[in-house]
Amino acid sequence: MLLNIVKRHPYNGHMSEIVATREGAILTLSINRPAKMNALTRAMYGELAKGLNEAAGDFALRCVVITSEGDHFTAGNDIKDFMDNPPTDEDSDVGVFLGALLNFPKPLIAAVKGNAVGVGTTMLLHCDVVVASPTANFSMPFTSLGLVPEAGSSFLFPQLVGYQRAAKIFFTGEAFGADEAKEMGLVASIAPDAYGEAMKIAQQIATQPPQAIINTKALLKARQHDSVAAVMRAEFQLFAMALQSDEAMEAFMNFMAARGKK
Repeated sequence: MLLNIVKRHPYNGHMSEIVATREGAILTLSINRPAKMNALTRAMYGELAKGLNEAAGDFALRCVVITSEGDHFTAGNDIKDFMDNPPTDEDSDVGVFLGALLNFPKPLIAAVKGNAVGVGTTMLLHCDVVVASPTANFSMPFTSLGLVPEAGSSFLFPQLVGYQRAAKIFFTGEAFGADEAKEMGLVASIAPDAYGEAMKIAQQIATQPPQAIINTKALLKARQHDSVAAVMRAEFQLFAMALQSDEAMEAFMNFMAARGKK
């Protein structure tokens, strides 16, 4: 696996929870908190946003791959971190990351294994190519936590899979596996070594004329970019309000209590 043989470059001088690895024209951003199933803190969102925004401005970088260490992609938001520091404005680390996803001008590839919960699934709607391991398991349990969908997923997901299928998944919080995700069009392919396959695709893309790739992505995204941006703003406002609601606090406490019993 490439990450094991290429020197790691953490942003902040120690082994980061987001590990940035550069191999030629390809940057890999790896979520590195396996002991917590890669649950994302606000600081981790900030590092992901920094990685994407720096890559956007570095013409020598042609492609970014998002992956993870350990057995899972991400368990979603770290609930305790969000309870202690709820992101209530678009300038928060969470908002900056979502904006970086929406506006990233270069090919963005994801390699997903194990659980991809919440934002672990919704961020994939902004990726250009997603490769899933057979172990991948996707879920968006926002309503179960007293919240609403985010990252533009309330627009992008029903557009991808149809209104009724999206509504059923959002309303019930039900999970679905790699095969169903591929049938939906959420993932492009399934491979035992999802990261290895993602890197092969990234290497192919990196050999293409870079401005042609950037322009092609811009054309592909142009039809819905402004609509997604508007939906993301509305989602964020409702999400921030929900985070501070009694309903969400009760759901969070029930979640934490249930996890403590395991």
